[in-house]
Amino acid sequence: MASLAATANEIRKGIIKATNSAKSGHPGGSLSAADIFTYLYFEEMNIDPANPKDPNRDRFVLSKGHVAPGYYATLAERGYFPKEDLLTLRKIGSHLQGHPCIAHTPGVDMSSGSLGQGISCAVGMAISAKLTGADYRVYTLLGDGEIQEGQVWEASMLAGHRNLDNLVVIVDNNGLQIDGNIADVCSPYPIADKFKAFNFNVVEIDGHDFDQIADAFAQAKACKGMPTAIIAKTVKGKGVSFMENQASWHGSAPNDEQMAIALADLAKLD
Repeated sequence: MASLAATANEIRKGIIKATNSAKSGHPGGSLSAADIFTYLYFEEMNIDPANPKDPNRDRFVLSKGHVAPGYYATLAERGYFPKEDLLTLRKIGSHLQGHPCIAHTPGVDMSSGSLGQGISCAVGMAISAKLTGADYRVYTLLGDGEIQEGQVWEASMLAGHRNLDNLVVIVDNNGLQIDGNIADVCSPYPIADKFKAFNFNVVEIDGHDFDQIADAFAQAKACKGMPTAIIAKTVKGKGVSFMENQASWHGSAPNDEQMAIALADLAKLD
Protein backbone atom coordinates (compact mmCIF):
# COMPACT_ATOMS: atom_id res chain seq x y z
CA MET A 1 0.00 0.00 0.00
CA ALA A 2 3.05 2.28 0.22
CA SER A 3 2.87 3.02 -3.49
CA LEU A 4 -0.78 4.03 -3.16
CA ALA A 5 0.08 6.37 -0.29
CA ALA A 6 2.83 7.93 -2.42
CA THR A 7 0.40 8.38 -5.31
CA ALA A 8 -2.19 9.97 -3.02
CA ASN A 9 0.48 12.38 -1.82
CA GLU A 10 1.24 13.41 -5.40
CA ILE A 11 -2.47 13.99 -5.95
CA ARG A 12 -2.58 16.18 -2.84
CA LYS A 13 0.31 18.24 -4.21
CA GLY A 14 -1.60 18.67 -7.46
CA ILE A 15 -4.65 19.90 -5.52
CA ILE A 16 -2.59 22.56 -3.72
CA LYS A 17 -0.83 23.74 -6.89
CA ALA A 18 -4.06 23.87 -8.91
CA THR A 19 -6.08 25.84 -6.37
CA ASN A 20 -3.15 28.21 -5.78
CA SER A 21 -2.88 28.85 -9.50
CA ALA A 22 -6.62 29.41 -9.85
CA LYS A 23 -6.79 31.54 -6.68
CA SER A 24 -10.07 29.73 -6.03
CA GLY A 25 -11.47 26.24 -5.66
CA HIS A 26 -12.15 23.67 -2.98
CA PRO A 27 -9.02 22.13 -1.44
CA GLY A 28 -10.43 20.86 1.88
CA GLY A 29 -12.76 18.18 0.56
CA SER A 30 -10.40 17.37 -2.30
CA LEU A 31 -7.65 16.53 0.19
CA SER A 32 -9.97 14.43 2.36
CA ALA A 33 -11.00 12.34 -0.67
CA ALA A 34 -7.52 11.90 -2.15
CA ASP A 35 -7.03 8.38 -0.79
CA ILE A 36 -10.43 7.26 -2.09
CA PHE A 37 -9.67 8.77 -5.51
CA THR A 38 -6.32 7.00 -5.52
CA TYR A 39 -7.71 3.57 -4.75
CA LEU A 40 -10.50 3.91 -7.30
CA TYR A 41 -8.27 4.99 -10.18
CA PHE A 42 -5.13 2.99 -9.43
CA GLU A 43 -6.57 -0.26 -8.05
CA GLU A 44 -10.32 -0.66 -8.21
CA MET A 45 -11.79 0.48 -11.50
CA ASN A 46 -11.54 -1.14 -14.92
CA ILE A 47 -10.36 1.88 -16.94
CA ASP A 48 -7.89 2.76 -19.68
CA PRO A 49 -6.64 6.36 -20.03
CA ALA A 50 -5.73 5.60 -23.65
CA ASN A 51 -9.37 4.70 -24.35
CA PRO A 52 -11.46 6.85 -21.98
CA LYS A 53 -14.74 6.12 -23.80
CA ASP A 54 -14.39 2.34 -23.77
CA PRO A 55 -18.02 1.13 -23.45
CA ASN A 56 -16.90 -1.67 -21.11
CA ARG A 57 -15.14 0.65 -18.65
CA ASP A 58 -16.31 1.14 -15.10
CA ARG A 59 -18.01 4.50 -14.53
CA PHE A 60 -17.32 7.14 -11.90
CA VAL A 61 -19.56 10.08 -11.00
CA LEU A 62 -18.25 12.85 -8.76
CA SER A 63 -21.50 13.80 -7.07
CA LYS A 64 -19.82 16.44 -4.90
CA GLY A 65 -18.59 18.19 -8.03
CA HIS A 66 -16.94 21.10 -6.23
CA VAL A 67 -13.99 18.86 -5.29
CA ALA A 68 -13.00 18.89 -8.94
CA PRO A 69 -9.39 19.81 -8.02
CA GLY A 70 -9.00 16.38 -6.40
CA TYR A 71 -10.68 14.66 -9.33
CA TYR A 72 -8.53 16.48 -11.90
CA ALA A 73 -5.31 15.82 -9.98
CA THR A 74 -6.22 12.11 -9.95
CA LEU A 75 -7.01 11.98 -13.66
CA ALA A 76 -3.75 13.77 -14.45
CA GLU A 77 -1.75 11.42 -12.22
CA ARG A 78 -3.42 8.45 -13.95
CA GLY A 79 -2.42 9.79 -17.39
CA TYR A 80 -5.64 11.14 -18.85
CA PHE A 81 -4.01 14.51 -19.56
CA PRO A 82 -0.73 16.29 -18.67
CA LYS A 83 -0.21 17.27 -15.05
CA GLU A 84 0.76 20.75 -16.27
CA ASP A 85 -2.91 21.28 -17.17
CA LEU A 86 -3.72 21.48 -13.45
CA LEU A 87 -2.23 24.99 -13.39
CA THR A 88 -4.98 26.10 -15.80
CA LEU A 89 -7.75 25.30 -13.29
CA ARG A 90 -10.71 27.66 -13.65
CA LYS A 91 -8.97 29.78 -16.27
CA ILE A 92 -10.73 30.94 -19.44
CA GLY A 93 -10.13 28.45 -22.23
CA SER A 94 -9.09 25.63 -19.91
CA HIS A 95 -10.79 22.24 -20.03
CA LEU A 96 -10.54 22.17 -16.22
CA GLN A 97 -13.35 24.32 -14.93
CA GLY A 98 -14.78 24.67 -11.43
CA HIS A 99 -16.94 21.59 -11.86
CA PRO A 100 -16.29 18.56 -14.09
CA CYS A 101 -17.64 18.66 -17.65
CA ILE A 102 -18.02 15.48 -19.68
CA ALA A 103 -17.74 17.44 -22.95
CA HIS A 104 -14.24 18.78 -22.34
CA THR A 105 -12.19 16.69 -19.91
CA PRO A 106 -10.89 13.20 -20.77
CA GLY A 107 -11.95 10.62 -18.22
CA VAL A 108 -15.00 12.48 -16.93
CA ASP A 109 -18.09 10.26 -17.19
CA MET A 110 -20.67 12.79 -16.00
CA SER A 111 -20.85 16.56 -15.64
CA SER A 112 -21.59 17.46 -12.04
CA GLY A 113 -21.91 20.37 -9.71
CA SER A 114 -25.43 20.78 -8.36
CA LEU A 115 -25.28 18.78 -5.14
CA GLY A 116 -27.42 15.66 -4.93
CA GLN A 117 -27.73 15.08 -8.67
CA GLY A 118 -24.65 12.94 -9.21
CA ILE A 119 -25.92 9.89 -7.34
CA SER A 120 -29.08 9.95 -9.46
CA CYS A 121 -26.95 9.83 -12.61
CA ALA A 122 -24.93 6.96 -11.15
CA VAL A 123 -28.10 5.02 -10.35
CA GLY A 124 -29.25 5.53 -13.94
CA MET A 125 -25.92 4.22 -15.26
CA ALA A 126 -26.17 1.16 -13.00
CA ILE A 127 -29.73 0.46 -14.17
CA SER A 128 -28.59 0.79 -17.79
CA ALA A 129 -25.90 -1.82 -17.20
CA LYS A 130 -28.47 -4.20 -15.73
CA LEU A 131 -30.90 -3.67 -18.61
CA THR A 132 -28.28 -4.22 -21.31
CA GLY A 133 -26.43 -7.05 -19.60
CA ALA A 134 -23.20 -5.04 -19.37
CA ASP A 135 -20.81 -5.98 -16.58
CA TYR A 136 -19.33 -2.57 -15.81
CA ARG A 137 -19.60 -1.21 -12.29
CA VAL A 138 -20.58 2.30 -11.24
CA TYR A 139 -19.00 4.32 -8.44
CA THR A 140 -20.08 7.68 -7.07
CA LEU A 141 -18.52 9.92 -4.41
CA LEU A 142 -20.74 12.08 -2.22
CA GLY A 143 -19.99 14.61 0.49
CA ASP A 144 -21.51 14.20 3.94
CA GLY A 145 -22.95 17.69 3.69
CA GLU A 146 -24.34 16.80 0.28
CA ILE A 147 -26.47 14.00 1.72
CA GLN A 148 -28.63 16.66 3.34
CA GLU A 149 -30.18 16.91 -0.16
CA GLY A 150 -33.45 15.03 -0.57
CA GLN A 151 -32.58 13.84 -4.07
CA VAL A 152 -29.83 11.67 -2.58
CA TRP A 153 -32.42 9.60 -0.74
CA GLU A 154 -34.80 9.36 -3.69
CA ALA A 155 -31.92 7.91 -5.71
CA SER A 156 -30.94 5.60 -2.86
CA MET A 157 -34.50 4.35 -2.55
CA LEU A 158 -34.49 3.41 -6.24
CA ALA A 159 -31.04 1.82 -6.03
CA GLY A 160 -32.09 -0.40 -3.15
CA HIS A 161 -35.41 -1.24 -4.79
CA ARG A 162 -33.66 -2.29 -8.01
CA ASN A 163 -31.04 -4.37 -6.15
CA LEU A 164 -28.20 -2.56 -7.90
CA ASP A 165 -25.25 -4.64 -6.74
CA ASN A 166 -23.17 -3.00 -9.49
CA LEU A 167 -23.38 0.36 -7.69
CA VAL A 168 -21.02 1.61 -4.97
CA VAL A 169 -21.81 4.87 -3.17
CA ILE A 170 -18.92 6.38 -1.21
CA VAL A 171 -19.61 9.08 1.38
CA ASP A 172 -16.64 11.29 2.24
CA ASN A 173 -17.51 11.78 5.90
CA ASN A 174 -15.09 14.55 6.89
CA GLY A 175 -17.67 16.13 9.19
CA LEU A 176 -17.46 19.65 7.80
CA GLN A 177 -19.29 21.67 5.16
CA ILE A 178 -19.00 25.27 4.06
CA ASP A 179 -21.04 26.55 7.03
CA GLY A 180 -19.32 24.42 9.68
CA ASN A 181 -19.91 21.09 11.39
CA ILE A 182 -22.47 19.00 9.50
CA ALA A 183 -24.01 17.92 12.81
CA ASP A 184 -24.77 21.57 13.62
CA VAL A 185 -25.91 22.70 10.17
CA CYS A 186 -28.35 19.86 9.49
CA SER A 187 -27.23 16.53 10.93
CA PRO A 188 -27.34 13.57 8.52
CA TYR A 189 -26.43 11.13 11.29
CA PRO A 190 -26.71 8.18 11.67
CA ILE A 191 -25.51 7.89 8.08
CA ALA A 192 -24.99 4.12 8.04
CA ASP A 193 -28.46 3.40 9.41
CA LYS A 194 -30.08 5.57 6.75
CA PHE A 195 -28.44 3.65 3.90
CA LYS A 196 -29.28 0.34 5.57
CA ALA A 197 -32.92 1.43 5.65
CA PHE A 198 -32.77 1.85 1.86
CA ASN A 199 -31.57 -1.76 1.40
CA PHE A 200 -27.85 -1.00 1.09
CA ASN A 201 -24.96 -3.15 2.20
CA VAL A 202 -23.02 -0.69 4.39
CA VAL A 203 -19.30 -0.70 5.22
CA GLU A 204 -17.81 1.88 7.59
CA ILE A 205 -14.08 2.59 7.30
CA ASP A 206 -11.20 4.94 7.98
CA GLY A 207 -11.03 6.65 4.59
CA HIS A 208 -7.27 7.15 4.89
CA ASP A 209 -6.39 3.51 5.62
CA PHE A 210 -5.71 1.71 2.34
CA ASP A 211 -6.13 -1.73 3.88
CA GLN A 212 -9.62 -0.78 5.05
CA ILE A 213 -10.40 0.87 1.72
CA ALA A 214 -9.35 -2.27 -0.16
CA ASP A 215 -11.43 -4.50 2.11
CA ALA A 216 -14.49 -2.28 1.68
CA PHE A 217 -14.36 -2.44 -2.11
CA ALA A 218 -13.79 -6.20 -1.94
CA GLN A 219 -16.91 -6.53 0.21
CA ALA A 220 -18.84 -4.43 -2.31
CA LYS A 221 -17.86 -6.74 -5.18
CA ALA A 222 -18.75 -9.83 -3.17
CA CYS A 223 -22.18 -8.50 -2.17
CA LYS A 224 -25.01 -9.68 -4.43
CA GLY A 225 -28.53 -8.28 -4.66
CA MET A 226 -27.82 -4.97 -2.89
CA PRO A 227 -25.95 -1.75 -3.67
CA THR A 228 -23.10 -0.90 -1.30
CA ALA A 229 -22.50 2.31 0.62
CA ILE A 230 -18.99 2.89 1.94
CA ILE A 231 -18.99 5.46 4.73
CA ALA A 232 -15.42 6.75 4.81
CA LYS A 233 -14.45 8.71 7.92
CA THR A 234 -11.90 11.27 6.76
CA VAL A 235 -10.12 14.47 7.77
CA LYS A 236 -10.95 17.62 5.85
CA GLY A 237 -7.72 19.12 4.49
CA LYS A 238 -5.83 15.86 5.16
CA GLY A 239 -2.05 16.18 4.92
CA VAL A 240 -1.79 19.96 5.24
CA SER A 241 -1.24 21.12 8.83
CA PHE A 242 -3.18 24.37 8.76
CA MET A 243 -6.06 22.99 6.66
CA GLU A 244 -6.89 19.86 8.65
CA ASN A 245 -10.33 19.94 10.30
CA GLN A 246 -10.88 23.58 9.32
CA ALA A 247 -14.20 24.38 7.65
CA SER A 248 -12.71 27.66 6.40
CA TRP A 249 -10.67 25.64 3.86
CA HIS A 250 -13.79 24.19 2.28
CA GLY A 251 -13.67 26.73 -0.53
CA SER A 252 -10.56 28.88 -0.01
CA ALA A 253 -7.40 28.73 -2.12
CA PRO A 254 -3.90 28.90 -0.60
CA ASN A 255 -1.78 31.93 -1.44
CA ASP A 256 1.87 31.52 -2.40
CA GLU A 257 3.15 31.49 1.17
CA GLN A 258 0.49 29.02 2.25
CA MET A 259 1.21 26.82 -0.77
CA ALA A 260 4.87 26.64 0.22
CA ILE A 261 3.92 25.51 3.73
CA ALA A 262 1.43 22.99 2.37
CA LEU A 263 3.90 21.48 -0.07
CA ALA A 264 6.49 21.28 2.71
CA ASP A 265 3.98 19.38 4.85
CA LEU A 266 3.34 16.96 2.00
CA ALA A 267 7.05 16.60 1.33
CA LYS A 268 7.47 15.35 4.89
CA LEU A 269 4.95 12.60 4.14
CA ASP A 270 7.12 11.46 1.22
